[in-house]
Amino acid sequence: MRQYSPDLTPPWKKPKAVPEVPADPGLVVEEPGTGFCGAVIRCEAGTVTLEDRFGKHRVFPLEPRGFLLEGKVVTLVRPAAGPVRPTRTASGSVAVPGARARVARAGRIYVEGRHDAELVERVWGDDLRVEGVVVEYLEGIDDLPAIVADFAPGPDARLGVLVDHLVPGTKESRIAASVTSDHALVVGHPYIDVWEAVKPSSVGIPAWPRVPHGQDWKTGVCRSLRWPENTGAAWQHILSRVHSYKDLEPELLGRVEELIDFVTAPG
Repeated sequence: MRQYSPDLTPPWKKPKAVPEVPADPGLVVEEPGTGFCGAVIRCEAGTVTLEDRFGKHRVFPLEPRGFLLEGKVVTLVRPAAGPVRPTRTASGSVAVPGARARVARAGRIYVEGRHDAELVERVWGDDLRVEGVVVEYLEGIDDLPAIVADFAPGPDARLGVLVDHLVPGTKESRIAASVTSDHALVVGHPYIDVWEAVKPSSVGIPAWPRVPHGQDWKTGVCRSLRWPENTGAAWQHILSRVHSYKDLEPELLGRVEELIDFVTAPG
């Protein structure tokens, strides 16, 4: 007959039981040994793969008491249904199911107009709410120096600004240089208007038309494309064709991501 030795470990020295949590795609956890924090994107063969907000992947073993969930120790287990591809936000980030909007940060992102703000919301809205970043829009680039002075950016209240048609030697570039500091970052795209940052193929046109100098650019676009000369309606049509980051030009994508990283960096 097999003999069993009694467990003489005092109760107060036994590790406390911790909850087992299915490693569902999108679940955000931290591996305490490395400090790596990310969302689950894959769970298989006794391992879990995490992706941080910069797109970096790390693979960890599914060990008991191996992760922190909202600061508490948990044991990740393989989901009963097996690995499932996570859904993603329009910006391409891993979507976090059930994530609540974070309380707004002191930092802000300003864009140059209402159309810019609507486009940023369409593609990055989910990410901005999770990060607690508020986007506001300027009435015009000429207002930027006064806005920056009134905002008074600092280490815990950074200011990011997205400017249209930011090319060397322009009025926009001179204003941007005058307000840039360690806590205020001004970036821009080369397009005359944010409309051009939407890929023509997404809108269903071969290219954005060239508008003669001196004409209102948006009205000129409508005329060239034989659209009704209603720029508000034209923009709503363009915006309706934007479903994800894939519908935007890289020159805009990189600049918005740069601003989000800047205003969310630790002080």
